[in-house]
Amino acid sequence: MHLINIFKNYDFGMPAIYLETQIKSTIEVCFDLSRNIDLHQISTAETNEKAIAGRTKGLIEAGEFVTWQAKHFGITQKLTSKITAFNKPFYFRDEQQKGAFKYIIHDHYFESHNEYVLMKDIFNFQSPFGLIGNLVDKIVLTNYLRNILLKRNMVIKKYAETEKWKSLLNK
Repeated sequence: MHLINIFKNYDFGMPAIYLETQIKSTIEVCFDLSRNIDLHQISTAETNEKAIAGRTKGLIEAGEFVTWQAKHFGITQKLTSKITAFNKPFYFRDEQQKGAFKYIIHDHYFESHNEYVLMKDIFNFQSPFGLIGNLVDKIVLTNYLRNILLKRNMVIKKYAETEKWKSLLNK
């Protein structure tokens, strides 16, 4: 497997998850799969995540939002995320606008190398409720969210490295 988990203990005053995934594909395919609402729903089938408002299908663009509904820890939750930065095909950022977290900021970076694309995720988040929230972040949520991101990246890799991407992207 060409997935490199580089979770590092940088201290920006918030929990952060760092991932790098090597994908044998083009930067355009990787970028578009990463912002594809349908692929996101495929990768989060375990939590029955569904896009219920805003952009609910296809490729989310700069300035657009999506509201997700999913079941986590037995509780149905909603989270609205907006694309707040966009530089196709190298970078985009999505940020929580509404939801259970104090904040979520997810930066997606893409670098084209000779034989692969390096996809980097920097996922910053913080729970509400001060010290108790910080403990929950460290004890439970960091690993839980890292596993969701790892599954998502493996689905992106699976689609991008085969012809499956064509079923989601009109290229």
